[in-house]
Amino acid sequence: QVQLVESGGGLVQAGGSLRLSCAASGRTFSNYAMGWFRQAPGKEREFAAAIRRSGENTYYADSVKGRFTISRDNAKNTMYLQMNSLKPEDTAVYYCAASPSSGFSVASYIYWGQGTQVTVSS
Repeated sequence: QVQLVESGGGLVQAGGSLRLSCAASGRTFSNYAMGWFRQAPGKEREFAAAIRRSGENTYYADSVKGRFTISRDNAKNTMYLQMNSLKPEDTAVYYCAASPSSGFSVASYIYWGQGTQVTVSS
């Protein structure tokens, strides 16, 4: 079992930045690929970014590429999402998730955090 807790969400103006954190506990953090997903009101949960176990490979949805940066610190059991140049359409609940393999779909991830709200005002 892996427990995940997100933090760092909040209200920011368009063009601003936020840094999300995901703290993991339980099983060995470095054994899992990690991902960030987001869900806007009335919409399905969607992939935002993912990072492999070692942190050497990262992947992004086209909608966030060039603006968001995913990273992880295996020594601290923590993953991050640096979000720059935020847009109102980035408004959503952001979830971190852990996968024993890797992937871009919700079904690939077996452990989930409770989510943190990000609201971008225009």
